[in-house]
Amino acid sequence: MSDKVLSQFKQEEVKEEIKPARKVKIGVIGCGGISYAHFNNYKKMDDVEIVAIADLIPEHMEQKAQEFDLPDTVRRYHDHVELIDNEPDLDVVSICTYNSQHAGPAIYALDHGINVILEKPFTVSVEEAVEVMKAEKRSGKVLSIGFQPRYARSMQMIKEVVESGVLGKIYYVQTGGGRRHGIPGGTFIEADKGVIGALGDIGCYSLDMVLNALGYPKPLTVTGYVSDFFGKRPEYNEEPEDAERFAVDDFGAAFIRLEGDIILDFRISWAMHPDTPGDTIIMGTEGALRIPSTDCWNGAIPDGITLYHDVCGKMTETKLPHLTDDGKHTLFYKKIRSVIDKAVYGVKDAPTIPSSQIIINQAIINAILDSSKLGREVEVNIPEI
Repeated sequence: MSDKVLSQFKQEEVKEEIKPARKVKIGVIGCGGISYAHFNNYKKMDDVEIVAIADLIPEHMEQKAQEFDLPDTVRRYHDHVELIDNEPDLDVVSICTYNSQHAGPAIYALDHGINVILEKPFTVSVEEAVEVMKAEKRSGKVLSIGFQPRYARSMQMIKEVVESGVLGKIYYVQTGGGRRHGIPGGTFIEADKGVIGALGDIGCYSLDMVLNALGYPKPLTVTGYVSDFFGKRPEYNEEPEDAERFAVDDFGAAFIRLEGDIILDFRISWAMHPDTPGDTIIMGTEGALRIPSTDCWNGAIPDGITLYHDVCGKMTETKLPHLTDDGKHTLFYKKIRSVIDKAVYGVKDAPTIPSSQIIINQAIINAILDSSKLGREVEVNIPEI
């Protein structure tokens, strides 16, 4: 792997001499399902302590407190405002709320001088994402978005292959994936909480994988389609009665024109009859890359990444190495650790996930929804921050 790519993701343990005398103070906002990974990985870090948690539902807080053996000194709050107003010494907050409540807590935390780990999707609209980024800019604090798959060595290899030039000029990308039967339930499926379904839950990962490899070119136009045929059927939900609550997309597809004369053909699903809507394919003038499909792109990629190219005038297929991670730390751990290292210890090249890229991801998702609703192609305009 090239030094350029390694420098983006190499995470060494912070030297003892630069650690502060006190432990890094952490707050967790939202104690639902995704918070499990945050609690689990914070508990593995000797130099941090969770000092406060917040959730609208007290039972969620108590469940996590018991599960992770949090001491009674960990303070409980009703919401993000109460937590932040009463915890002036916080270093970092993890925002693990449902989608429609990402923006408010992120803005409030940044405006109060607290570094933020914000779960994906970024927000539920480009307008909200812009407001979060404005708060990030005026605060000078670290904001990192929850795309832990970037820390997988296999994902980094894809980026390296594209950046090496071995594929030539990239002109077409096909990506997507999804599950035959995997609607998550909970707040994911509610119109006022999840707002965005499969697109925001797992589609954002698929988009990030290829957009990051391409250097995040800006989208120009989007023709999108979403549907909910399976989510409204009891047999496709974790709980049959959830079908009555289902009010988001369970499938999305789009034809996206990117800067640089690149076409992105995208599809994602929570439920469908085939086992995949297709592998990811990155096509260039000198070669192509095939990446085996997964059900959500939330981590390492299965063995079988293949480079198609010509050698001495002969069509050649080269199977790339199957890269696995060291096993010492989870991808989630690395995601969280990068923020602590950059924000608290001043490690400038700690590989956080920049909002300046993920707003492009968000803009595509929202354009897909807008295009589907309007029944036509839409232009994508991303405001300058």
